[in-house]
Amino acid sequence: MLSNQQVQDFQQKLEQQKKELKEHFGDENDFGLRRSLVDSTGELSSYDNHPADEGTELYEREKDLALYEHYQIELADIDKGLKAIEEGNYGKCEVCSKDIPYERLEAMPTTRFCIDHSPSQHTSDDRPIEESVLRTSFGGFVADKDHESVGYDGEDSWQDVARYGTSDTPADQVQPTADYNDTYIEAQENVGYVEDYENFAGVDLYGDSVTIYRNAKYENYVDMLEEEGVQTILGDLPASEKEPYVEEDSED
Repeated sequence: MLSNQQVQDFQQKLEQQKKELKEHFGDENDFGLRRSLVDSTGELSSYDNHPADEGTELYEREKDLALYEHYQIELADIDKGLKAIEEGNYGKCEVCSKDIPYERLEAMPTTRFCIDHSPSQHTSDDRPIEESVLRTSFGGFVADKDHESVGYDGEDSWQDVARYGTSDTPADQVQPTADYNDTYIEAQENVGYVEDYENFAGVDLYGDSVTIYRNAKYENYVDMLEEEGVQTILGDLPASEKEPYVEEDSED
C-alpha cells in the first residue's frame, strides 16, 4: 500500500507530465493539424509537385495524426490517474482491486492495472479477410512474379497510360533512355507479342483462309533487308546454304 508521501510524489509527476503535454500541444499548434496541407508546405498549389514529394508530405501529415492521437491518449490516462488520486483509489487495480507494485507505478505512473490484468499490448498481424479473395485489376505488375501473365495485365495498362507522359525525367531512370518519350517502366518492352520477331497464324470461322500475321518489327526487318539487298543482317547466304528454288535461273 502506498504511503501519503508516495501518492503525493506520483501526483506531482502526473501534473508535471500533463503540463509538459499541454505546452507541447500549444507549441506545435496541435502538430500543425490546424493548418491545411497547402499552408504547411507554403505553396499555392501542389499540382506541379513530383509524386514522391507529395508522398513525403502525406507521410508527414499521417505521422502528425498518429502523434496527436498518441498524446491525446496519454493525456487522458494522466487525467484518469489524477482522478484516482482525488478519489483515493490510486495504486489499486481496477479489475481485482489489489495493490499495484510500487516499481510498476514508478515505471508507468498512469497505469491503472496490475500486470495480470493489464490490457493486451499485442498488435494483431492478421490481414482483412477480403484480401483472400480480392486481386489487383488485370493481374499483377512486373514485380509480381507469382501472378505473372503473358496477357494484358496491370503492367500493360500502366504502360499504355504512361506513353502519354509521366512526371519522371531521364534522370529518374535506372537505364538511360534515348528518347524522352521512353521515360517509363520497361518502355522498350514488346507490345502485343513476346519474341522480337513473332508471327501468328489465323483462320476464318471454318478453319480456312490461313493468314500469317507478322508484327511490325518483323516487317521493318524485312524492309531493311530488301533495302540492303541481302538475305540476313550478316550479309547474303553462302551458295551452299541457298535453296535451289530461290536461286535465279542461270539461263535467264
